[in-house]
Formats: sequence, structure tokens, C-alpha cells
Amino acid sequence: FGFLRADLTLFTYLHLAAYPEVARALLAAKTTALAYETVQLADGSLPLLAPMSEVAGRLAPQMGAHFLERHNGGRGVLMGGAPGVRPAKVVVIGAGNVGWNAAWIAAGMEAEVVLIDKNLDRLRWVDQIHKGRIMTLASNRGAIERSVADADLVIGAVLVAGGRAPVVVSEDLVEAMKPRAVIVDVAVDQGGCIETIHETTHEEPTYVQHNVVHYAVGNMPGAVPHTSTYALTNATLPYQLDVAVLGVAAASLRDPAIAFGVNTVGGQVTSDPVAEFLEVEYVAPADALT
Repeated sequence: FGFLRADLTLFTYLHLAAYPEVARALLAAKTTALAYETVQLADGSLPLLAPMSEVAGRLAPQMGAHFLERHNGGRGVLMGGAPGVRPAKVVVIGAGNVGWNAAWIAAGMEAEVVLIDKNLDRLRWVDQIHKGRIMTLASNRGAIERSVADADLVIGAVLVAGGRAPVVVSEDLVEAMKPRAVIVDVAVDQGGCIETIHETTHEEPTYVQHNVVHYAVGNMPGAVPHTSTYALTNATLPYQLDVAVLGVAAASLRDPAIAFGVNTVGGQVTSDPVAEFLEVEYVAPADALT
């Protein structure tokens, strides 16, 4: 944090609700900080979060399959099964960019896939696209409990834009999972949606709790930096150029999507979800930048 200062503009992934110490450092230094993950278009989509969500979502079944192998600590289950043998059951919680990509790849690996979300329109879309190949379930406590208890692999993919991910799988439910089942919580960089999750690293990506393998790397796309770099810069470069050429205030006025990305200015929190989580006063970006 020693490089942070008041005349610095920082434009990157921040996830301040999950990393309050970063938020406090930015506020103390009075740095102007924009978060890729909260840049938001008029339709509610998150154009700078999408590419990394897609990469992480596609990685999740790959990582899950790896750690399901017995010598890696898992149940010894093959994702696609074999003739006469059931495939792995994969439960994906959340049908956004991460969840849909995860379900798509898992289905391509011939696993039995269940995708759970509270947005029925999104589930209808998935059902139409995949023609029933991916089972969709409306999110409720019973559906999550029954699905997770029977899963070989659970992928957490729950998002609250700018805020902390809600916990949707309790510790009791983790304890009731099959022995040596695997959890991949892609939401860990926003606090995680599994109660037993804590962040790990690429060097030591997993730990075992309640006889369940937990994979919780906070920067999953870092495992494939070549793909991730191109995917990210394809999306971020136009926004970066606007901020660099026009400055944050003018760029935010010209493009409201950038205004949503402004998280801190001059020691003030300018993102409503972040302010709510940190329990500090919210200041509108337009007011803070004037």
C-alpha cells in the first residue's frame, strides 16, 4: 500500500467488500480507485468482469475434475463416467457468466449437471440453449440442500455486483456431502458463497475440511495467463483509454458505466454496495469528483 497516494488513479479489480483492508488503505491515501468489477452498462451487465468470469467459469470444472482424481485427494470419480457407470454429478450454484460457463463445460465433459439460480428467465434461457442437457432448478433451500448432498463436485458462482457474495451453502451442508467430494468456490474473491471457504493460492490451491476437498484460489484466471490477458485487455482497453485521455471526472460524465466503476475518491466511498458493506457514508461519484 506504500505506493498509494492522493494524485494516483487506480483502475483494476478491487473487490473491496471482500478485502476491507484494501478499502481502508485507499481511503487513507485518498486515492481515486475504479473497480473493473463494478463498471456497469445500462442493462445491468458488467463488461469488465465478464471476461474473467468466463475464464474462471470454464476453468472451474477443469479444476474440479483434476481434484476429483483419487491421487489428488478426491473421490476417484471421472467426470464423464464410463459405459455402464454413472458420470460425476456437478452442481453449479449461480447461472451468471461464471455459472453458465461452468455448467456448459461440465456438460461438455459428459457430467450430470444441475444449475441452480433464482432468476427463472435466466434458467429458461439456459434450458433453451442446451435443450435440457443441463438440468435447471429454481434456487431455494431445499433444492440446494438436496443437490449439494448428492454432488461429487459443487461449483459456487454467486455474484452481488460490488458487494460480498452471500453464503448459500452452510457448514452443516458441507459436512453432509459425500466423502472426498470437491468444492470449487469461484466467488471466493468476493468473500465466497460456501461457509467453510477461505482463500488459497495457486501454490497450495486446496485444503480438506469435513472430508471435503476445497479449491478456493482467489485469482483462478491467473492459472492461464496467456488466455486471461488477451480476454481482459480486449474488454478493458477502451475504458482505460477514456480515463487516461479524459480524466476520471470527464470520462464518468460521458459514460455512466465508468461512473459505476468509481469506488473511492479523496477518502470517500463512491460505490453504494461497498459503502453498505463497510458501514460508511456513500457519496455519489459526481459529487466526489467535482
